[in-house]
Amino acid sequence: MEKNLIPRLSNSPPDIEALRIYITLPECPPMNDANNYVTLAIPLAMAIIKLEKMPLKVLENWWAALEPAFFQRVVELYKDVVVFLLKLAESGMPSSEQITWNNFLKSALEVLAVLHGVNEGAGQIIQYDKFYIHEVQDLTDIRNDYVNWLQRKVYGVLPDMPITICTYPFVFDAQAKTTLLQTDAILQMQMAVDQAHRQNFSSFFLPVVDTVNPCLVLIVRRDHIVEDAVQVLRKSKNVDFKKPLKVIFVGEEAVDAGGVRKEFFLLIMRDLLDPKYGMFQYYEESRLIWFSFQTFEEIDLFHLIGVVCGLAIYNFTIVDLHFPLALYKKLLNQNPTLDDLKELMPIVGRSMQQLLDYPEDDVEAIFSLNFTITVEKIGVTEIKELIPGGTNIAVTKDNRHEFVDAYVDYVFNQSIAPLFDAFYESFHKVCGGKVLQLFQPNELQAMVTGNTNYDWKEWEKNTEYKGEYWAEHPTIKFFWEVFHELPLENKKRFLLFLTGSDRIPILGMKSLKFIIQPTGGGNNYLPVAHTCFNLLDLPKYTDKEILKNKIVQAIDHYEGFSLV
Repeated sequence: MEKNLIPRLSNSPPDIEALRIYITLPECPPMNDANNYVTLAIPLAMAIIKLEKMPLKVLENWWAALEPAFFQRVVELYKDVVVFLLKLAESGMPSSEQITWNNFLKSALEVLAVLHGVNEGAGQIIQYDKFYIHEVQDLTDIRNDYVNWLQRKVYGVLPDMPITICTYPFVFDAQAKTTLLQTDAILQMQMAVDQAHRQNFSSFFLPVVDTVNPCLVLIVRRDHIVEDAVQVLRKSKNVDFKKPLKVIFVGEEAVDAGGVRKEFFLLIMRDLLDPKYGMFQYYEESRLIWFSFQTFEEIDLFHLIGVVCGLAIYNFTIVDLHFPLALYKKLLNQNPTLDDLKELMPIVGRSMQQLLDYPEDDVEAIFSLNFTITVEKIGVTEIKELIPGGTNIAVTKDNRHEFVDAYVDYVFNQSIAPLFDAFYESFHKVCGGKVLQLFQPNELQAMVTGNTNYDWKEWEKNTEYKGEYWAEHPTIKFFWEVFHELPLENKKRFLLFLTGSDRIPILGMKSLKFIIQPTGGGNNYLPVAHTCFNLLDLPKYTDKEILKNKIVQAIDHYEGFSLV
């Protein structure tokens, strides 16, 4: 294979049958041996990407017809080749080999790109996440890769320019995409700050140029947080949303290094989702919320909640939103399905599934449905047509799929169109862009709301200590014994007390910094959390029971910021 077969592969085979070698070779055991990647798998990749348009199209059609297990084996082969090459680069290589390595990596990634295109075109032979290369986050500097990718977009591909993984975004998992989005946000923030500084500098010489704040500053009162936020954000320009966010609570002294911002998002979302505004309907069975078509609130508030959600992502802050996955599908321009109806309205969703699964022909007689939906608005029952003339169109075995699709479309699209459009527009105004479009809906959901994949032992392992505290200090040992004994609800409340949120970032507990430092006062004082820095001032308690009582007392009385 190495000497006589692969080197002789033509970019334009004489007939279709000659292309079967490209299907057969990846199945050969030597091809999947890491020792043969350089001599077999990579040369095959180079041969594939050199194929002319018509033979490559034939190969793509054959790949599309493969059983999922066989197709995935080809994908796994070239994922393994990419990891092999990235590890090779990490271990160090002579600069003279850099160009060859770059060509090798490009060939493997190009084959994966072709396979990914085949997979999407065939309606996903395998799940999209089967293309993820989880090792990328550890083996490459994703931030630097993204900057290089941006430079390539601006200046074009220069000779000997290293390949960028960002050119092949389908290999990024949710954690890597989050890193990309954060990098993009930091760059945009820096550009907005630089622009503000340039404008302020110009104002020294040109009085007609107004000075501007390099930050987006929100000064709000706790008891009027929505009204105050609306007033500021309504006046803000698009460029202001790209600036770093700084929140000031009136009458409180805390400097916003992150913690005040986190509590702002927590409080304003809690207010906006409050039933008093009637913006969202709560579904008891699923414990989820959705836009309420009955609301009398101005569209401005839906713009506000879109901006708030966008600002939370843009400023790397988790917000507690109990929306179904359908929201994130719509934000990524994907259509909700019956599965989304089942999540939001389980009873209705199951009824729709029963309608679709009913095996007999007498659907019309048994279900007695037409193309309408019954809704209640301000205590009055209304019947809405799902399609024009729907009142006079019975649901039958032949059109039941159209009925279910129309029902789903009404719930998630038609009935709330102006409300969602306002939310969508403002959300994308803040954090929309190409990087966001890389996310799958469930990944975007995890990034917005965080997750509950708690690993408390991992958190303990990564905790830092200051002053005389260290992992084996008696007070620290008491602390972790007490913490691990707390019920889950109290652990979550401690997390809220320390960080401003009881959920963890999509990057996991390892990314959730925690610092403990000693403070004076002894057994009579409570621990104090500096939420901005995830820093805990822990008095040197001499008794485990005292420490437990003080921790519980502290988390029971948490809310608000003041200087210690």
